[in-house]
Amino acid sequence: MEYILNNIDETRAFAREFAKTLRAPVCVALHGDLGMGKSEIARTIIQTLRGADTVVPSPTFTIVQSYDGISHFDLYRINDAAELVEIGLPYAIANDITLIEWPDVATDMLPENTIHLYITEHGSGRKIKIPFAGEGVA
Repeated sequence: MEYILNNIDETRAFAREFAKTLRAPVCVALHGDLGMGKSEIARTIIQTLRGADTVVPSPTFTIVQSYDGISHFDLYRINDAAELVEIGLPYAIANDITLIEWPDVATDMLPENTIHLYITEHGSGRKIKIPFAGEGVA
């Protein structure tokens, strides 16, 4: 499936609708370069599920933020997959709605049914591709 999002409002609308489909335990891997909107999508998902007034700081420096059954990881600064156990990733994957930015370091830990969102530039907006199981990303 592919979605073309022309601006931040469309990105947030996508994330709100996507959030409504999530039930724990589920893992969502957010792939994309810096500035593609991974954090904004995660923030909107969390606020949709936990309330619009929920403060959602980026976990870039804390690495993980938790919101009553939702875990938001930013693995940008993780270099060793062994650290993933220390920060609670396996527990979150088994129990929570788990949102992971920069998931590549965790590839071996992600469950088979992980939902992968590949976010790329598309003109002045974004394209989100959600491949079906076994489908490549082009």
